[in-house]
Amino acid sequence: MKTHSVPRARSAAAPTALLDALALLLPVACAGCGAPDRTLCGGCRSALVARPVRVEPPIAGTAAWAALDYEGTPARVIRAFKDDGRTDVARALGAALRLSLAAAVAALDATPREIAVVPSTGAALRTRGYDPVRLLVRRAGFAPARVLRARSREDQAALGREARRVNAAGSFAARGSLGGRRFVLVDDVVTTGSTLADAVRAVRAAGGSVDAISVLARTRLRIGRTVVDA
Repeated sequence: MKTHSVPRARSAAAPTALLDALALLLPVACAGCGAPDRTLCGGCRSALVARPVRVEPPIAGTAAWAALDYEGTPARVIRAFKDDGRTDVARALGAALRLSLAAAVAALDATPREIAVVPSTGAALRTRGYDPVRLLVRRAGFAPARVLRARSREDQAALGREARRVNAAGSFAARGSLGGRRFVLVDDVVTTGSTLADAVRAVRAAGGSVDAISVLARTRLRIGRTVVDA
């Protein structure tokens, strides 16, 4: 196989100059800090470098991994992506999710798995015009299967642990029989794990299995002055 060296004359200045030119035509601000002329400034892009950690949602026997902590810059960028239509940051977030997926499957055997996503409700999909988790998986370089559908429910963001569990119960159903199919389940943010637990329930009820879970970010719960993993 032939290899070719990269001309040294094309340094980092070339893409920087291109970004400067585009900024004149399409004004944009950093999704993390609001700095002008960049989708993500250098500092905010660095804050999205994934360091996958294992999290423990209440799903017995299923390992779950998160790429980022949902705080500071990552939280601001994720909110911009989900709530403000900033799909221009999906590639950077997808790169972080890819490392979470790699960590999630590292301990599994070589049996092929499909990727199932926690889907948006119909109302959320109509409001946004896109499914955030499905888009992230695609930007991570994978093609998610259409496995689950979601019913309308109250937004989980403002709810406590028990209210989240009740609200999430029965949120998902399989689109058809999943007999013999094995999955890695993907979501964007995990807090208490109630949403993931109900998605796992729905897959198992249809005859499938969830062998690992990958999320983009975890929220660490603050109880008094103690910070605990979700």
